[in-house]
Amino acid sequence: MDDYLPKRADDPLNLLIRQDLAPLSVDELRARVAALEAEIERVRKTIDRAVSHKASAEALFRK
Repeated sequence: MDDYLPKRADDPLNLLIRQDLAPLSVDELRARVAALEAEIERVRKTIDRAVSHKASAEALFRK
């Protein structure tokens, strides 16, 4: 799992996962979850496009 975590201490993802959640209200936590779920979906779409692009390129060069 550590292989997927950012290597730099000032990386935004690293800062996000280390943020203290205790001071946040329930509404703020729900908003955070919604934002993170939207970001996960955005990342998944980017991955899908990259995989599709790679497969298309590989198919082109196999011909």
